[in-house]
Amino acid sequence: MTRAYASGPAPAPLSGQTIGERLADTVGRLGQRAAVISRHQDLRLTWSELGARVEEAALGLLAIGIAPGDRVGIWSPTCVEWTVLQLATARVGAILVNINPAYRPGEMAYAVGHSGLRVLVTAPRFKTSEYLQMIADTRADLAQLERVVTIGEERSGGPSDLLWSELIEAGRAVGAAQLAEVESGLDPDDPINIQYTSGTTGNPKGATLTHHNILNNAEAVAEVLGYTDADRVCIPVPLYHCFGMGLGNLACVASGATMVYPAESFAPDPTLDAIAEEGCTSIYGVPTMFIAMLESPRFSSLDLSSLRTGIMAGAPCPVEVMKRVVSDMHAAEMTIAYGMTETSPVSVMTRRADDLDRRTSTVGTVLPHVEVKIVEPATGRIAEPGAPGELCSRGYIVMKGYWNDPDATSSAIDEAGWMHTGDLAVMDEYGYVNIVGRLKDMVIRGGENIYPREIEEVLFAHPAVASVQVIGVPDSRMGEELMAWVTFREGHSASDDELRQFCRGHLAHFKVPRYWKVVTEFPMTVTGKIQKFRMREIAVEELGLQDAAAIRTA
Repeated sequence: MTRAYASGPAPAPLSGQTIGERLADTVGRLGQRAAVISRHQDLRLTWSELGARVEEAALGLLAIGIAPGDRVGIWSPTCVEWTVLQLATARVGAILVNINPAYRPGEMAYAVGHSGLRVLVTAPRFKTSEYLQMIADTRADLAQLERVVTIGEERSGGPSDLLWSELIEAGRAVGAAQLAEVESGLDPDDPINIQYTSGTTGNPKGATLTHHNILNNAEAVAEVLGYTDADRVCIPVPLYHCFGMGLGNLACVASGATMVYPAESFAPDPTLDAIAEEGCTSIYGVPTMFIAMLESPRFSSLDLSSLRTGIMAGAPCPVEVMKRVVSDMHAAEMTIAYGMTETSPVSVMTRRADDLDRRTSTVGTVLPHVEVKIVEPATGRIAEPGAPGELCSRGYIVMKGYWNDPDATSSAIDEAGWMHTGDLAVMDEYGYVNIVGRLKDMVIRGGENIYPREIEEVLFAHPAVASVQVIGVPDSRMGEELMAWVTFREGHSASDDELRQFCRGHLAHFKVPRYWKVVTEFPMTVTGKIQKFRMREIAVEELGLQDAAAIRTA
């Protein structure tokens, strides 16, 4: 390989089905097998039972006038109703809009207004967020929102609003023939889902995905993981995110594996209990979730031997954490997946047959039917193997675009169809990819380009360290200095000097952090992604670096 480019060999053709067609195939093939287990709801459904509930909800949507292309939102933590609505909207051709359970009123109102929601399905509340009150407070500004449908028994205040049970009841007046007629007019390239990316500046952008995008990606991932109807997939990641609804729900629909929901949102002990008690064979999570499970006081007392595989993704995956998941959690075929919402989401992934080093220290190789390349940020030319640059991907995975935002779409997807990820990566001569940071996260200290990931990997190897995040903070002389935020394993600690000395044994002097901060948790999104921009803001305030931060540069 002379260039950092790879194309995924395709042993099988892409699917031309809609999500509804694939669901029908799985229901017909595996009717009495377990489809979904929602432990916090004490609910277990076979594929036939799930299929029946999806049809009831689809008929309900038709009964209230939802047509192909209409937007229907879901604002709820993990529950079976979330999954039923996901599949029901796909059957009627409506576009499901995922709303982050952590959104505050302004963020929710923006997503509802920007996407043009006609109907919002919502839980009454989640944790300390009173959803129904937030909706009431903002509804006067959401003229296009016709109905709110509440999961449960608490009614929203609008004259046309319904309970979930009433939506289902309304569908009894609609014949199955009407649903079949609607489905016959659907196309796999129809947009089916809008997911709002968190956005580091400005308002979130709505990545718009099709049946073809997300169903084929889910099928590819299920194939990599070797899923069959004998697998049980523990899904503690939120369903609103592509990790949960795509790699979780749709990978199970594509393969017939069972969806297992441990709780309405992630907590380590319910997740561990679900693995042990339901005999889960696969486990999903972002690195912070796996760290929390490994550090649970109950971890060593539970039988996790049913685990075979799983996915760590959503943030840089520390090598030492991956090794512990493979050995201590018995997930011998554990994988790492890399991608982004805009690419449905996975573009590269480790394989179960990869050796341990590659499975724990790379994000793998390109998926079938997908192309990836590493380009020099300054020139746009394909880099040489081993040279860092921006990772770009192309193929069926690339989103249709950002909803109602052609400028943002053209900035992200170039004229040749390449999605520019904003991630810095290297590709070796065999096509294995390493993520070394974000273009905007790279620290430039006195002219030296420093990738925080390298320093984090070193500190993860310290026996006292449970987790670590390295950021750049402003400095009037060097431009930036390094700061490490550290959490310790239970019963362990280390001084700043001890950690500094440890780094000096493994890193060049300019990569050793100047500042240290011991914390019990990091600022993060609801999906467990670390908010490094927020860490930087806190550091500037606590270290008194406002003057350095105010220095203007070209």
